[in-house]
Amino acid sequence: MSTKDKELGRKGEMLACEYLRKHGYNILRQNYYFDHAEVDIVAEENGMLVFVEVKTRVSAYLSDPSLLVPVKKQKQIIKAADEYVKTEFPEKEGRFDIMIVITNEQYTSIEHIVDAFYPMV
Repeated sequence: MSTKDKELGRKGEMLACEYLRKHGYNILRQNYYFDHAEVDIVAEENGMLVFVEVKTRVSAYLSDPSLLVPVKKQKQIIKAADEYVKTEFPEKEGRFDIMIVITNEQYTSIEHIVDAFYPMV
């Protein structure tokens, strides 16, 4: 991943956190890692843990969440989220959201998809 891509990703995560805070979420962690798996944002809303995958692009081309977060990536997010729940908040339930951030020189838009995917058995 290039430095430019990393900077775009960091900007998207920052914008996503701002959006979530404005909508009543409490940000608990950013970039939580477990065994090579990562959750971009761990937040809490109304007592529920929310594990957020942020996808940042400069255009809306290919912004379909099913294309952006394939099953293999979902499994990695779920693995990290499971460990987070076990070690930090075993009594809480969680859900998996996706945020699509489109940002460029002309505009910024944020789409928040609640319950974007579910843990697989």
